[in-house]
Amino acid sequence: MPGFRGRDFLSVNDFSRTELVEILKFAQELKASPAAGSRLLAGKTLGMIFQKASTRTRVSFEVGMYQLGGTALYLNAQDMQIGRGEPVKDTARVLSRYLDGIMIRTYEHGEVEELAAYATIPVINGLTDLLHPCQALADMLTILEYKGKLRGLKLAYVGDGNNVANSLLLACSILGLDIAVGCPNGYEPNREVLAAAYANAGENGTEVLVTGDPYAAVSNADVLYTDVWASMGQDAEHEARVRIFSPYRLNEKLAGYAKADAIVMHCLPAHRGEEISEQLLEGPRSVVFDQAENRLHVQKAVMAKVM
Repeated sequence: MPGFRGRDFLSVNDFSRTELVEILKFAQELKASPAAGSRLLAGKTLGMIFQKASTRTRVSFEVGMYQLGGTALYLNAQDMQIGRGEPVKDTARVLSRYLDGIMIRTYEHGEVEELAAYATIPVINGLTDLLHPCQALADMLTILEYKGKLRGLKLAYVGDGNNVANSLLLACSILGLDIAVGCPNGYEPNREVLAAAYANAGENGTEVLVTGDPYAAVSNADVLYTDVWASMGQDAEHEARVRIFSPYRLNEKLAGYAKADAIVMHCLPAHRGEEISEQLLEGPRSVVFDQAENRLHVQKAVMAKVM
């Protein structure tokens, strides 16, 4: 089994169940004792390339590097030559001479793959239109904290089959959770990701369901999850999406089909009253802000492992 040092973190599917569990355990250790990691990345620098706006990703990576003893550089793509047409492969090779790691948050997943192919330092996927692996691992850590386990649980995701849904499919199918995705026809998760999730499920004894019936998706679920209906870059579709996705709104009625002790999750930012009700988001079952915090701890674990 390959070690972690020097590896890219582009998708949770690039790592085995044993490796993902190791990252989660390390994240728990760093969360319990932040000082224990204070010199792990001393003298090292992470470059953070942003093509998309960010709150949680920027702050959690920047603070995480500081807490690990390193330095983070914010690199707005529009202020770099990559924003003026410099090839990704050139940027990758130049930054590899200056930095110890790169985190990128962008639109095209292929851009991240190209960056990783030409960089000689680890590349971490902070988000693409296809995948959001750091979020999925933070979600797994949050579930583990509240439920005490992962294997044997059911996670229900309702809404758009977007990058978050894609990464949850992969993480759940590897780590032993059953996952049901409820979404309208035409808004299903990526086909290749879904095929990988089915393959993982076959190996790990988990179940994967994609259905147009939101009530079937949430039935008997231990975890209820949703995300915005229109992601960044889809603003022009917002009104149409609200009409299409309204039956998939995570509210008290829909949540009533899950287990009584089901926790409620959302990766934020949330549009209250659209994809999730105010009552659920602010209610006693909501673990949304613990999810947000856990981005910090998981990403610290990933950075310390690969850098």
